[in-house]
Amino acid sequence: MENHLLLFVLLLIPAFTSSDFLITHVRNIKVVNGIEIYSMKIDSKVTSRFAHNVITSRAVNRGNVHKEVFFDVELPKTAFITNFSMTIDGVTYPGTIKEKEVAKKQYEQAVSKGHTAGLVKASGRKTEKFTVSVNIAAASKVTFELTYEELLKRQFGKYEMLIKVKPKQLVKDFEIEVNIFEPQGITDLEAEGTFITNDLQNIIKKTFSEKKGHISFKPTLAQQRTCANCSQSVLDGDFTVKYDVKRTTPDNLQIVNGYFVHFFAPTNLPKLPKNVIFVIDISGSMAGREIQQTREALLKILDDIKEVDFFNFILFGSAVHTWKETLIKATPENLDEARKFVRGIYTEGMTNLHGGLMRGINMLNAAHEGNLVPKRSASIIIMLTDGRPNVGISNAEDIQVHVKKAIEGRYPLYNLGFGYGVDYNFLEKMALENKGLTRRIYPDSDAALQLQGFYDEVSNPMLMDVELNYPENEISDLTRNSFKHFYDGSEIVVAGRLIDSNQNSLTVDVRGEGANNALSYITKQDAEQTAKAFKEQEYIFGEYIERLWAYLTIEQLLEKRIAATGEEKENLTAEALRLSLKYKFVTPLTSMVVTKPEDYDNQDGIADKPLEAANPVSHVYSAAPTWYTSVDGDPHFIISVPQKNDAICFNINENPGAILNLINDPVTGIMVNGELIGDKKVNNAAKIQNTYFGRLGIAIKHLDFKLTVTPEKITIQNGNEKTGFTWLDSVTLQQEGITLIIRRKKNLVLKIGSSASFVIVLHEVWKKHPLHQDFLGLYTLESDKLSEQTHGLLGQFFHPIDFTILEIHPGSDPKKPDATMIVKNNELTVTRGWQKDYGRDPKHGVDVPCWFVHNNGAGLIDGVHTDYIVSSLF
Repeated sequence: MENHLLLFVLLLIPAFTSSDFLITHVRNIKVVNGIEIYSMKIDSKVTSRFAHNVITSRAVNRGNVHKEVFFDVELPKTAFITNFSMTIDGVTYPGTIKEKEVAKKQYEQAVSKGHTAGLVKASGRKTEKFTVSVNIAAASKVTFELTYEELLKRQFGKYEMLIKVKPKQLVKDFEIEVNIFEPQGITDLEAEGTFITNDLQNIIKKTFSEKKGHISFKPTLAQQRTCANCSQSVLDGDFTVKYDVKRTTPDNLQIVNGYFVHFFAPTNLPKLPKNVIFVIDISGSMAGREIQQTREALLKILDDIKEVDFFNFILFGSAVHTWKETLIKATPENLDEARKFVRGIYTEGMTNLHGGLMRGINMLNAAHEGNLVPKRSASIIIMLTDGRPNVGISNAEDIQVHVKKAIEGRYPLYNLGFGYGVDYNFLEKMALENKGLTRRIYPDSDAALQLQGFYDEVSNPMLMDVELNYPENEISDLTRNSFKHFYDGSEIVVAGRLIDSNQNSLTVDVRGEGANNALSYITKQDAEQTAKAFKEQEYIFGEYIERLWAYLTIEQLLEKRIAATGEEKENLTAEALRLSLKYKFVTPLTSMVVTKPEDYDNQDGIADKPLEAANPVSHVYSAAPTWYTSVDGDPHFIISVPQKNDAICFNINENPGAILNLINDPVTGIMVNGELIGDKKVNNAAKIQNTYFGRLGIAIKHLDFKLTVTPEKITIQNGNEKTGFTWLDSVTLQQEGITLIIRRKKNLVLKIGSSASFVIVLHEVWKKHPLHQDFLGLYTLESDKLSEQTHGLLGQFFHPIDFTILEIHPGSDPKKPDATMIVKNNELTVTRGWQKDYGRDPKHGVDVPCWFVHNNGAGLIDGVHTDYIVSSLF
């Protein structure tokens, strides 16, 4: 029997987040569809912060024909998948980890046979989704088993495990079981859920004593129901486990089988005074909710700043403004004055990121050189921006070079990227080069809390310049052992390998600068002590310290790789790949291949695990990331939904000559309309006439500017003055508030100050084609910078839209499953499909997966599509 290959390519970038644990969805399993999931178990074993998690789901086809079963789970972005298998009627089909390029070649062979793709996509701030389906025969059973591992990170004094419970149906045998073993001893074990009612509270069983902790949650069918006779499940929300360990000493060292792990988290130290410079983007794109939320966050932060601290604000739009000429002490009087300043922050101009950041760095350097701040104090720079540099020095590489040279490793730079318009790669690389990190601030109602939450993480430095030193002649392959700051409530973790695997002891010397003096801790541990502790428990998974070391090493190699170039990057890549393959971790460099039996008519597929720096919208392996909204083709509308990390698409079927209002923003005065053209004649075979955009008009009211674009010519009108170009021209024009770039026979880019940008793509067809003619496509960039009052067929989607996908099931096309979408309080039948995106590749385009809404977007767009027909282009 031949086997089909189901190929999953899972990409992972470690993130500096609180440690998530597990999130699980299972969909399309209602018995009414013939499929019953009768068992779901989430089993976690945590040993010394390292979690080994197994998700097992069992389903049976109760129907009389073949049915497709979906296994749909969400995992922490910080996790590495280590195994996936399917067992169908007693036969197991295991997964294997391969180098990404090897897997890619297999995928390309599968695509050449017309096979479809699986999906792995980011589905939340901390999670990403893993989805696979299999077609099983009547009365057949299938078991899915997914294993992943991660190191739980400590924040605010706790290790947190998040389990998102959303089975979407009643499950006969549902269980969450967490076993924790900590040689140091466990304290403060907590378990709670957002969906937990008073009746469910008693179902959570929690026990812990000394080194062992146990959590179980096993509701019966009756307890899962929302009401006595309901078929809906109450299990819908977050289940959270938190704990900490006993700390009789500042650190803990464990040795097992020639590998060691060292945990360092001293308590009860006096906090260091800190010097904080806030560098804030006030460009026009921050107008509205963004700047309001920034003000709210800064006011809360000012309430938390201590009197021993020093601080200042740098604001950058087109120009750079400072609150004070130097850092000042956080006295009550100065804090009151700062609050008045923050309340008066408003937006203006473009994005002089380089100027703002360099002003802050130079100010902090001058404060240290002039002894204006305490010698024993921790300095940090926190920069918040929502866009890309476009004033002054705007080249990303030049900015990185200047910043690194100015900071010279003296303090960390933390970059906060507000929304989806930032160049996350640039911010991340610059932060990593300067001992900091980058965090995305999601443009939701809680953005102010996100900003304040990040500040809270770094607001209490306890040590500076922390070095964990080990005997060089005894250890090798050490993970990072030097840290600029240690923050209260966090933990430093270092792992390594003993040169002599039989060595049974190790001495560690930890040094750091405290608030009052230099501190030193010396720890000695022998392997027998660790072994004795581990004999007390039964559920330790094998070689956990070695796997913890491998996890941490790969994570740090991938992080270093971001800022590396040339030979250094090649070496880091090679080592990360070697370890990923050896320890069977799915990382950005490896892929998982799963065989599926031909007898069940299953198809090959591939899935990308998205990178934080890339576009959040899921895409096939070879597709370029896309995070804009567009209309192209005949005409296909693609609506990017970044917060869902997905896309929605729909077509508009209207007669040639109709003019549609695409974008209308009454606040900025920007309006975009498009006129449809048809094929040269009706396609007699299909008895239809396709339509496309043959004329686009962009008007900017306050500038008295109009741009008319057709496949033949481009006309600019300023007031009564007109200028014309053709697509044979290569032109860059700049005037007040506008930049226009014409790329010969490819596309046109219109940048409107600090507002949105538009790309118009030219599609040329063979001039003698019997049916088709040249047409245009429209793509919007940074559309969130238009006002909340923006509307139009495209414009209404420039601000967050939420939707839920339920009950994925086979459609009329076996390659395109149908589903139920809940959007705008409407329940729609949608189809998973693909649309061409020519925004980055005007010639060939790339396929973008999306949920297709039928009937001219009915139920998705406001009103009906004919409401958007207007009388003229302007």
